[in-house]
Amino acid sequence: MKLESAPRRIRIRRALMDGRGFTLIELMVTVALIAIMTVLAAPSFDSALLSNRLAGFANSFVASAQLARSEAIKRNRPVHICRSSDGATCAASGTWQQGWIVWSDESQPPNGALDAGEPVIQVQQAISADYHFTSSGGKYNLAFQPTGGGSDTETLILCRASPSAGGQERKIYIDVTGRPAVTPTKNGVCP
Repeated sequence: MKLESAPRRIRIRRALMDGRGFTLIELMVTVALIAIMTVLAAPSFDSALLSNRLAGFANSFVASAQLARSEAIKRNRPVHICRSSDGATCAASGTWQQGWIVWSDESQPPNGALDAGEPVIQVQQAISADYHFTSSGGKYNLAFQPTGGGSDTETLILCRASPSAGGQERKIYIDVTGRPAVTPTKNGVCP
């Protein structure tokens, strides 16, 4: 058996030491840095998540308004959007967060009320109870005429009530031409 020379033993020892991984202190510093970065990033992530949810709920309503407008033109009949908690009847109380339906007014002459046998075109389920979705004018039934226009203007406000996060909200404005528009705002307090 031949003894190895000293320089070769040193090279082998260095190679073994270089490939052995992290020390406990290096690992603890890395974990601490990751924890600090997570704490700093969490509020902005929550804000981005809220923004995406508000945009999603607002876009659902805008899509329903656009559907109602196009169906009114196509059917040559008034088409309405109204608050609905059961997906079959219009609710006279509550807010828009309980859900809504799009329906065609087939009465002769049109009466603006959802009567038995009138077709429900779309049903939107309730949105999360953490959000408020209210009409600034207190309307619960929005009409779209066969000309494509709305019966009048309306502004709806969508915001998160609990827990509050920076006052982000979406204002959905429907003008007399029946076109909806969404504007992100920061009010500070959800009504």
